[in-house]
Amino acid sequence: MSTRLAPSRLHAGDVLRVGGIGLRTRRLRAALSALGIAIGIAAMVGVLGLSESSKADLLDQLDRLGTNLLTVAPGQTLGGEDSSLPEKAEAMIGRIGPVQEVASVGTVDATVRRSPFIPEDETGGLAVRPATTNLLPTLGGTVRDGKFLDAATERHPTAVLGSVAAQRLGVTEVDGRRQVWIGDEWFTVIGILDPVQLAAGLDRSVMIGYPVAIQELGAERNASTVYVRSATDQVAAVRGVLGRTANPEDPEEVEVSQPSDALVARAAATSAFTSLFLGLGAVALLVGGVGIANVMVISVLERRSEIGLRRALGATRTHVAVQFLSESLLLSAIGGAGGVLLGAAVTAAYAAARGWQIVLPTAGLAGGLAAALLIGAIAGLYPAMRAARLAPTEALRSV
Repeated sequence: MSTRLAPSRLHAGDVLRVGGIGLRTRRLRAALSALGIAIGIAAMVGVLGLSESSKADLLDQLDRLGTNLLTVAPGQTLGGEDSSLPEKAEAMIGRIGPVQEVASVGTVDATVRRSPFIPEDETGGLAVRPATTNLLPTLGGTVRDGKFLDAATERHPTAVLGSVAAQRLGVTEVDGRRQVWIGDEWFTVIGILDPVQLAAGLDRSVMIGYPVAIQELGAERNASTVYVRSATDQVAAVRGVLGRTANPEDPEEVEVSQPSDALVARAAATSAFTSLFLGLGAVALLVGGVGIANVMVISVLERRSEIGLRRALGATRTHVAVQFLSESLLLSAIGGAGGVLLGAAVTAAYAAARGWQIVLPTAGLAGGLAAALLIGAIAGLYPAMRAARLAPTEALRSV
């Protein structure tokens, strides 16, 4: 009676042990091969992490500033000339039911300089704008130092500087003594603003009260821009009637916009660049995979005697194929894990430096490791099959 032997098998521990032979004996080569995969994975994880962190920061800004702000500005006449808003436009807009707040800024024919000794044409790109006292809360802006215009200061020669205007005028703090020359008069600086996200033009502006602008500088009460806060669920409805309300006679000469659209566009642009950089990361990962394939082919050629000896001692072709395929997978797994850690570290460091919320998408981390293993499997498949096809006698000739 003959006894049939059960086919030999490699247990998981055996697979890891034989797969790690090449890594342990050729450590520098293994490290360089894994580095190629790590760079590709780190690039992809970093791009995804930075993109999500940036997007989270933009969404946080949208939540904080709100999407219910609308701006009303004069457009052009049918003849192509610049139009203007009626003097009562701001008051008329305030009568719309869902409107919660209305503020405005105007224009004045005056320049702002550090002193009267600076030529008038050297304005540094700064503008003087009369503003209502509720402008800052309407825009969701904040004061960096000092205070904003109020019912008392708007009637006197006082000024509030936008963030860029303060820098260009050399004003770093509010101490009650700093003054700027506007028109033909000194104005005392009472406040410096932080950057205004929803009205970037105000960063390069010097704001004064409407009463003093009209009395001292000959300004008109017509607003150049009206800022409107409405009920969040009524934004579209309010936007539809703003033109006719602001200028009933010529509603087509009124431009209505939503500043938060710029932040939404930035989020969309971030997503577009993410796709581009992910493609570059995929190319780097592919190059790393080619490097592993090349290393594995050379490894098979160098270890022909080892393969022949194992086959002569009873190892099957499957055992040999599994050995080299597992070695390729181990290389890619080490590179993938290192790449994930490196990409996460870069994301965390950069996001923290920019003051963003740190977001590490789980799908990106898991996907990066999975992509590394897939590349490793593909890269090791041909060398493993080549090693498995070697006959014991042919392989042992090189001993």
